[in-house]
Amino acid sequence: MSATLIAKDLTAGHGDRMLFSGLDLVVAPGDVIGLVGANGAGKSTLLRILAGLQDPEHGSVQLNPPTATVGHLPQEPERRPAETVREFLGRRTGVTAAQAALDAATEALTVGAAGADDAYAVALDRWLALGAADLDERAEQVAAELGLAVDLDGPMTGLSGGQAARAGLASLLLSRYDVVLLDEPTNDLDLDGLRRLEEFVTGLRAGTVLVSHDREFLTRTVTGVLELDLTQQQIKFYGGGYASYLEEREIARRQARAEYDEYADTRAGLEARARTQRAWMEKGVRNARRKATDNDKNLKHFRGETSEKQAAKARQTERLIERLDVVEEPRKEWELRMEIAAAPRAGAVVAALRGAVAHRGDFTLGPVDLQIDWADRVAITGPNGSGKSTLLAALLGRLPLDAGHAALGPGVLVGEVDQARRLFLGDQPLLDAFREHVPGLNPADVRTLLAKFGLRADHVLRPAATLSPGERTRSALALLQGRGVNLLVLDEPTNHLDLPAIEQLESALANYPGTLLLVTHDRRMLATVRTNRHLEVDAGRVTDR
Repeated sequence: MSATLIAKDLTAGHGDRMLFSGLDLVVAPGDVIGLVGANGAGKSTLLRILAGLQDPEHGSVQLNPPTATVGHLPQEPERRPAETVREFLGRRTGVTAAQAALDAATEALTVGAAGADDAYAVALDRWLALGAADLDERAEQVAAELGLAVDLDGPMTGLSGGQAARAGLASLLLSRYDVVLLDEPTNDLDLDGLRRLEEFVTGLRAGTVLVSHDREFLTRTVTGVLELDLTQQQIKFYGGGYASYLEEREIARRQARAEYDEYADTRAGLEARARTQRAWMEKGVRNARRKATDNDKNLKHFRGETSEKQAAKARQTERLIERLDVVEEPRKEWELRMEIAAAPRAGAVVAALRGAVAHRGDFTLGPVDLQIDWADRVAITGPNGSGKSTLLAALLGRLPLDAGHAALGPGVLVGEVDQARRLFLGDQPLLDAFREHVPGLNPADVRTLLAKFGLRADHVLRPAATLSPGERTRSALALLQGRGVNLLVLDEPTNHLDLPAIEQLESALANYPGTLLLVTHDRRMLATVRTNRHLEVDAGRVTDR
């Protein structure tokens, strides 16, 4: 079914903070709209409103036709207790809800309820449109194509992070919605998953709105960009692809600054002229008063006339100032200035594995012989589920080995941003959770440091687990600046980060002098960050390329 989503005059906020207002958007069949903006600008909120999961404070969302289906893929896949992979796929594709509606309509038809015929017809159409008739067969096929070698009747909670990412991608590839809303769909996907996702999105006939901070993915998929500019409190739509958006945005920002500078210069010049004219007028009046006894009537008349002329000029200048079209100064955008605090150099050998073998369930890593030397900058890549995170855990001594040995060198101070951002998942306030890892910092210094990462008073007292994924990632990055490290371990660090923060992280990595282990599928980051070694992990085997 061809469907169009129409949002009119939407307004939404968070507490007493306005996120956006007056937002209009039309998503027609075949459109791929990239939704961009800083963390906290309201992107996920907007997707939930478009999906009908949250009411706007003002405005409306309509579907044409009203019976069209909308699919929403949230930022973090929800793994419900006791839910199987098959049930997860049914829920995420909308088939489970459609089946329940069809069962209810069938029962109503059986008992001869009023309007049951029409209700059954609508429910059946929806059931068929969502692909319920052959979902099980398609699920088996897609899982096999994605390498999701798990029992679909096994629990979702038993999947690894990589397997869960593939299950989320499978739910997307199996979906047949009329409008598709994707919130960070590239998170945790390997390069093959990214390729499949790109093919899926570019091949959709359905209108699509997606949030992503993967610059390469945006470049390859979107046909238009909607920018939520929280700093300027503006909403701007840019036609064309992502590269076109970047170029147009930069031109618009330069023009806005130039227009304000021209206005400010003109106003300042007129105000200076008015001050001079008033000064001349007042000087003329004072002179006239000082020489009021002068018997030359013509001279006194001349002085008075001159003062009146200056007063008239001053009034004229003030009217020119009043008639100026006011141009508001572009607000200075908040900008993350990230640094990584480097600890003193460790020994020549930073970490090593010798004949290391480790098991996680049915998965086996190794045997691995690997040595990481001081100042090595190592990119670690491989498919989902290949063992990258397991390798990091073994290197850092967090994972007991079933065979072989692991060792960290003397003086090694580890700074880690793990894939799950585990340090900030508890019920403690962010301030307390942060101080546990930097006990030498007093609360005021912690607040100041977190504020530099966009985490202010309303964040630091909240339970850490209630923070958004992007906010937890910023907290983990702030920790790297709050304590010295000489072994930096980053596992998918760009997940949930906004684009300016990713660029700042890349800049900080360029200036970091210590040892780096970087796991990422972000193609731009792999091309941008300088590395001197590349470890390829595949099915538990590690190759130093």
